[in-house]
Amino acid sequence: MSIQIPRGTQDILPGEVELWQYIEEKAKDVCRRYNYQEIRTPIFEHTDLFQRGVGDTTDIVQKEMYTFADRGNRSLTLRPEGTAAVVRSYVEKKMYGHPNQPTKLFYTGPMFRYERPQSGRMRQFVQFGVEALGSHDPAIDAEVLALVMSLYEELGLKNVKLVLNSLGDKESREAHRQALIDHFKPSIGEFCEDCQNRLDKNPLRILDCKKDRDHPLMSNAPSILDYLNEESSSYFSQVKTYLDQLGISYVVDPTLVRGLDYYFHTAFEIMAEGEGFGAITTLCGGGRYTGLVEEIGGPSTPGIGFAFSIERVIMALKAQEQAIPVAPKLDCYLVSLGDAAKEKTVELLYNLRSAGVSADKDYLDKKMKAQFKAADRLQARFTAILGDDELTHGVINVKDMETGEQVQIELETFIDHIKEKTLGGK
Repeated sequence: MSIQIPRGTQDILPGEVELWQYIEEKAKDVCRRYNYQEIRTPIFEHTDLFQRGVGDTTDIVQKEMYTFADRGNRSLTLRPEGTAAVVRSYVEKKMYGHPNQPTKLFYTGPMFRYERPQSGRMRQFVQFGVEALGSHDPAIDAEVLALVMSLYEELGLKNVKLVLNSLGDKESREAHRQALIDHFKPSIGEFCEDCQNRLDKNPLRILDCKKDRDHPLMSNAPSILDYLNEESSSYFSQVKTYLDQLGISYVVDPTLVRGLDYYFHTAFEIMAEGEGFGAITTLCGGGRYTGLVEEIGGPSTPGIGFAFSIERVIMALKAQEQAIPVAPKLDCYLVSLGDAAKEKTVELLYNLRSAGVSADKDYLDKKMKAQFKAADRLQARFTAILGDDELTHGVINVKDMETGEQVQIELETFIDHIKEKTLGGK
């Protein structure tokens, strides 16, 4: 019986993985310019981390986590998102005591959620995210938004819309929470079971319900913007002012609700508009959080971050038919004819690679014509042809596969010649 890949997962093969590498490298470069440093956390954590950090009323905790008991009967969970793990590390390693603040981090890695697989939504997916911890300044909100919008722009994505909302501070949230309870309670029996359970625990999450989004009470639900106190309103205004200064356009949507419990003040999503995206148009989501660091055992510390799945970015790039620059697959392919020449190419191949040149050769005893075809398939920039006669005379033929020009050079200068042509002598 053949063994197949688990549902909701994927193999990323050569030919496709280069696109992933391009996106990841571009993201790392943008983070470098914004002075964000990489952090890598375990793929699994203690279950309590996500119950406390993500929130036990969220769909992630209630329905989507991959949780198991290890041999010591400890409850562990494959990470469903990145923020809680980053904050756990921030607290455990006492990063809040470092002299350079705020602490600005980014991460890339697989996340796991048990949900119905569909286009752009997998059970194992790769997430890129950013967290900035330790600053109350609205300018850091604008910086985080500028970072992700710059990344999308540099990747070539078009028709990308930034949607903003404010969830206010604790006082504003509580006033809005009571207004939502008063609004929905008389008719809560008309809503789904999840919404009924959320009414008292977290009524804000009712606004995020997909099943009841067309219910009449949704369209006229109390807006959080009407319940912002002076401090929260001023904070949101300052974030928008900074975005205006940076020339970053946005749309304010008072119904925007993030799916995690720890968000306060700025919340946002970045949407892809246009054909080819299906029902899911959200590319990225994030916001400011307060209380998460304390919940995990650290000092009172504000934070802001975002995350997106690389799968969604790839879908967007393909839907918009964006050309991704990919470097030539191979610098040099060695073609040999004769036993002595074949033996010599093993040495030449090693020396090319040691010099920093990407190179390969035939290992299947193919005829010369088939070796040239292999060089074409690998998109080799140069093909070097060595026969026993050339070896005897200490020369080798080098063909430029772009121009078709072929030259014969001394074997002793071959490595330097290819290095100069491909790496500029570096």
